[in-house]
Amino acid sequence: MDGIHDLGGMGGFSRVSVEDDEPTFHHPWEALAFSLNLLSISALRAYNVDEYRHSIERMAPAHYLNASYYERTLTGVATLLVEKEVVSHERLEELARGTFPLAQPVASVTADGRKSAEYALFEIGDRVRVRTIHPRGHTRVPRYVRGVCGEVLHVTRPVSFPDAAAHGLPFRREPTYHVLFEAKDLWPEDEGSGETVVVDLWETYLEAAQ
Repeated sequence: MDGIHDLGGMGGFSRVSVEDDEPTFHHPWEALAFSLNLLSISALRAYNVDEYRHSIERMAPAHYLNASYYERTLTGVATLLVEKEVVSHERLEELARGTFPLAQPVASVTADGRKSAEYALFEIGDRVRVRTIHPRGHTRVPRYVRGVCGEVLHVTRPVSFPDAAAHGLPFRREPTYHVLFEAKDLWPEDEGSGETVVVDLWETYLEAAQ
């Protein structure tokens, strides 16, 4: 989905603030939120990691931008546990003694008919173009590389396709590719910088460059 979470390549957010000797958790509840997510995925098997990522992507834009990392974690976990009927929203708000905002409902997504790809379509050195797509649901192809050409640097073994896994669609796996992009092709103002960016992309996201 094209949501506020897809901030890659966007400007106007100022520099990333780095805290010296930053602890993993600043507050005990953050460790609890992190542990609850691991428990829900690995022990309860209430949802998978792609569903979890998508639950955070579905947060209302203002909520997402104003939330800390672990607030987003807690919102995503709570949303999925309510959707999976592990707990009710009413019970959450009772425990919180107030409102407990959840992510927005998941969009209805249907299978695209593609099958698992056991062999890679592209090879190292191939020129590929990222397809210009705008899925309604979860996807791992960032907006800033869509429509841009790059070069395949590395090919991996087939792995689970997240766009299907996040929506309970039939399981399929595909090779992923480490694709090298010239910064000037992504951001024209970087002409002459010589910088490059490498992005991992599933095969479905790519087509041969003409």
